[in-house]
Amino acid sequence: MKAAELVGPITLRPADASDVVTMAAIERDAFSDPWPVSAFTELLSQPYARLTVAVDARNALCGYCVLLHVLDEGEIANIAVAPWLRRRGIAAQLLDAALASGAALGLATVFLEVRLSNDAARGLYASRGFEPVGRRRAYYRDPLEDALVLRWERPTSA
Repeated sequence: MKAAELVGPITLRPADASDVVTMAAIERDAFSDPWPVSAFTELLSQPYARLTVAVDARNALCGYCVLLHVLDEGEIANIAVAPWLRRRGIAAQLLDAALASGAALGLATVFLEVRLSNDAARGLYASRGFEPVGRRRAYYRDPLEDALVLRWERPTSA
């Protein structure tokens, strides 16, 4: 699928077993240390994991998000969009859905790590209320780079 092949609006749905090969392909395009197909397959069966995919009108997979949760805390373990479909708001839709899902699960806090150099992702996360709370030295490999740890807290009703 190329940018010109995107058809219709993007919709979100829960991932299923038919999605994992494409999710892993997007993962390989997005990250230097990608998860294998088996990681996505395993997460599909776990009650602590919510995998969401973004698809176009033909059900062609454009991106995905993995939310992990325990008690009242969550983690955006992975969020990725096919490189030729970036800058179209797909990651924002996936992130918003993950945060809404987390709030429905009763999560008070959601964490994630992001490369220090990933200005686009950092801007997206900041726009949704994520704030820096730490740094993981040499977290990413190839190239070696620190991760910024970000935290989102569910707004409390006044």
